[in-house]
Amino acid sequence: MLTNTTFLITGIADKQSLAMYVAKEIIKQGGSVICTGLGLSSHHSNLSEKAKGFLTKNFEDFKKSVFDELGDVSLEILDVTLEENMDSFARNLSKKNIQLNGFLHAIAMDKTIRNKKVKPLLEVTKEEFCDTMDVSAYSLIRLSHYLLKYNVLQTGASICSLSYIAAAKVTFHPYRNISIAKAALERITIELADELGRSDNIRVNALRFSPYMGSKAGNATLNEEDVQISDKMSPLRNAKPQDLAFEVVHLFRPDLRITGEIRHVDGGYHITG
Repeated sequence: MLTNTTFLITGIADKQSLAMYVAKEIIKQGGSVICTGLGLSSHHSNLSEKAKGFLTKNFEDFKKSVFDELGDVSLEILDVTLEENMDSFARNLSKKNIQLNGFLHAIAMDKTIRNKKVKPLLEVTKEEFCDTMDVSAYSLIRLSHYLLKYNVLQTGASICSLSYIAAAKVTFHPYRNISIAKAALERITIELADELGRSDNIRVNALRFSPYMGSKAGNATLNEEDVQISDKMSPLRNAKPQDLAFEVVHLFRPDLRITGEIRHVDGGYHITG
């Protein structure tokens, strides 16, 4: 049970986001959540009216999805591409005397994927590569940094991040640019597990989930045939979002001595050819 615990949940894009399932299960287990979404903040400057409109609408959609699924929980704007936003976000949590027992990193972005088409790696620009790496991997380091800087993330806390099998293998549903970022995310997970475990008794783990089309992210890259193929390849068939939620909540349990793991919640998909 997670009674009297509080967890930060990032990466909720819609009602079917994997992060949403995790948040639901935390609440069911007696914990509370703070959810972040991308929106217009005081740290955004020199934006076009179109960009401002996108950020505003995105946060409004995020608020509605969270309220419909989780009820009246704490919401915050967080743009991990802005150091100032991450700094003020963590500082404000500290001012509110919020103490986190952990957080879920479920943020990813790759502009080289459009209309289910993956840009060849040789055509990926330096800007596209670095943007994807910044949001999908480096943000785990910086978010941890600021939460620790302002004493928001507590000793003995647990950090989980979402990855997938393409971080290690070329799959039948090929990814390119973001696969490299996810591989970096997994390596960051291992390094932080060692560093934060020794300094603050903090656990850091990553999870690879089955191909999933339920959310906006899955729909951007997969089609029904991809999901059907992985379902047939997996000995236990594709895992369900609730399976992932159960595993994250398990890793969030206090005093658990599991860290530096790359967990598979995929029905055994990773053991097949």
